[in-house]
Amino acid sequence: MKKQDVERELLSQLLRSGAGIAANLSEAVYGSRRRDFFSNPRIALKEYSGTHARPKLLRATGSLTETESSSVNQDSTEIPKMLISINKPTQQAQPDSY
Repeated sequence: MKKQDVERELLSQLLRSGAGIAANLSEAVYGSRRRDFFSNPRIALKEYSGTHARPKLLRATGSLTETESSSVNQDSTEIPKMLISINKPTQQAQPDSY
């Protein structure tokens, strides 16, 4: 596989993951079912767990500069903190049945 193809695929995966996180959080807020409110933030956190390695791979391929990589890494450490802070109250408030 060419380096350019690898970079394109990693960037595509990163964008899809980011969009997936945003979509799940939006569905949690605007979902029509109570179950969405409780389950979608957890799904967003799982989506993040598959995302956080990609910026490191992009840096290794030379697709990101050191400055860009540092900025992305800083942002990517804040995202799970926010997702966890969203998940904690929903887990505590989640009813046994929907």
